[in-house]
Amino acid sequence: MILDAAARVMAERGLANVTTRQIAQAAGFTEAALYKHFTNKADLLLAVIRERSPGFAQLTQALGDKAGTGTLEGHLTAVAKAAIAFYREGFPMLASVFADPNTLAAHKSELRDRGAGPHQVNEVVAAYLRAEQDLGRLRPGADIEAVAGLLLGACFQYAFLGHMSPPGRRGDDEAAASFARTLLESLTD
Repeated sequence: MILDAAARVMAERGLANVTTRQIAQAAGFTEAALYKHFTNKADLLLAVIRERSPGFAQLTQALGDKAGTGTLEGHLTAVAKAAIAFYREGFPMLASVFADPNTLAAHKSELRDRGAGPHQVNEVVAAYLRAEQDLGRLRPGADIEAVAGLLLGACFQYAFLGHMSPPGRRGDDEAAASFARTLLESLTD
């Protein structure tokens, strides 16, 4: 209930413009009750992000077991679909983090303290691609870190443009498959 209210209020007002008191009120709690569960607003934001994106976290964790199975295109398309959904959902909240230098510093500190951060997704995707490369399913000289960055960057850009552009673009599934297919054209023989 607290996380639902926090996600709703943060999306409506932006993280920099919302107080823990407003979040507590929206959840039907006192601010003191909120602080029994979360140390600060940045901690609450991280909890919302973790709660709202379990599919993406589970997918990236499972990629290590996928090397050598199924199709590369299928696995990368699944990653791209999850990334698009994650970035689209999280962008309104995360964008507000950058609006206030103090909030950004607190957020970065919380990520460091938890050993978390956006770089971990790139690392997991790169590890999966490296395993596929070791199995001979990807071209030997390919820059795996660049490939992971290109895939996730395309997904981020697509999700961002979804917030900025009028409807009528291609669908998420089509975009995800296209990103995976285009990358693979340069990675396979």
